Amino acid sequence: MPQLDTSTWFITITTALPTLYLITQLKLLNMHYYQPPQQKNPHKQTPNNHWQLKWTKIYLPYSQPQQ
Repeated sequence: MPQLDTSTWFITITTALPTLYLITQLKLLNMHYYQPPQQKNPHKQTPNNHWQLKWTKIYLPYSQPQQ
């Protein structure tokens, strides 16, 4: 039965680890984690809707007991 040749494992592992690290760093470098905050325009007019001026909550009626 042939023996497993492990002489190249050290070189393979030592070159794979920095390569994986560099690929990860390059991918993280291109990611955008957040959007910078946008400045609000003070001259922008919002539409005048009556439901925006007050807080309302609609409750469903309780189920009535059967008589």
